[in-house]
Amino acid sequence: MTATKRKIPTSYKGIVSSKSGDKTIRVVLDYLAKHPKYGKMLKRRSVAHVHDEGNQAGVGDTVEICKCRKLSKSKSWRLVRILGSV
Repeated sequence: MTATKRKIPTSYKGIVSSKSGDKTIRVVLDYLAKHPKYGKMLKRRSVAHVHDEGNQAGVGDTVEICKCRKLSKSKSWRLVRILGSV
């Protein structure tokens, strides 16, 4: 029997925008995207609802998150670590 290697989950860095409830934070992920016709770089953002088990992160903290199984209707990310705090 051959053992299959587990894929390492991709992690993202973002800034906590709000603490919406117990063990939940909202993280804003900023990125640049190229306009399809004109080629100009545009600022875009995504919002992720993240599971924070210990309620450690605060608003304004820079955090690292990764994808996980679905935890609720909107939560499918988990907090890996806090990179910097305000």
